[in-house]
Amino acid sequence: MKYGFQIDPVSTLNPDTDSTLPMIFESQKRNNRNFIFSPSSLTFKKNTLYALATEIEFKNSKLSSYSISKEKILNLNSLNYIFIRQDPPYNMEYISSMHLLEQLNPKTKIVNSPTGIRNAPEKILMLKFKDIIPPTLITRSRNEIDIFMNNCKKAVIKPLYGNGGQGIFLLDKKDKNYNQIIEKFIDEEDVPFIVQKFLPEIKKGDKRIILINGEPVAALKRIPKKNEFRSNIHVGGNTEAVSLSKNDRKICSIIKENLISEKLFFVGIDVIGNYLTEINVTSPTCIQEIKKLHKIDVAKIIFDKLGE
Repeated sequence: MKYGFQIDPVSTLNPDTDSTLPMIFESQKRNNRNFIFSPSSLTFKKNTLYALATEIEFKNSKLSSYSISKEKILNLNSLNYIFIRQDPPYNMEYISSMHLLEQLNPKTKIVNSPTGIRNAPEKILMLKFKDIIPPTLITRSRNEIDIFMNNCKKAVIKPLYGNGGQGIFLLDKKDKNYNQIIEKFIDEEDVPFIVQKFLPEIKKGDKRIILINGEPVAALKRIPKKNEFRSNIHVGGNTEAVSLSKNDRKICSIIKENLISEKLFFVGIDVIGNYLTEINVTSPTCIQEIKKLHKIDVAKIIFDKLGE
């Protein structure tokens, strides 16, 4: 079979932590041919979608050891599966590539569904489940933030379409930088941003739970560095194995039907305390960390489930 992976430049991927490389390697172990391409290389012409692609092949089990073919124009309808794996930001380039991928013949299966991704920005999709998320404000209004902060005292403010813990600040009315932080978001963001009640449980870490076709398969805890409230691995958070609690399973059960109906096959959710804080559908990570900590091979589960 022929598999495509829409990714960021492969040279920028960290072979020690990246989650796409293990998926490509698992595909190779199943004797598939694997092609990689960037969203910027997509071209729609003569009612067909093409990409400037290269074929990737691992030389051995080391994810840093691979060869790349010369670029060629690839008819994406010739692929059996395509994995959408480029990182956010969820901007117009990202959205445009989803619209283009929707033009493919239904015989080419896409993970996750571009329609599902387009309809489900991770910090907005959670709003469908208001009973299990912390108090949340999405706005560009300074007045609304002040009213929200009068009730919450402390909050986290972050871009609506960011990723990896970038651009996230702790908002505290007692902080001398309180006004400057809000002004920064109003001046620099041309879309609404999100303000969410600060959950003190984050000091003990948040949980990243991986779901495949709506079912949780593993979880790990991401623990912030000292004097840091962001637990993301991208900003230095440490990880440890953790089991799913009764409340975690309840959250997964609540969101399952929506994930399946939107064809969001591979998803990573974030849980702090008893609250769902994000539903990651663009390019979920932590495959390698879960394999090291739990001995659970998420990449293998993905391909096994696709074959069912």
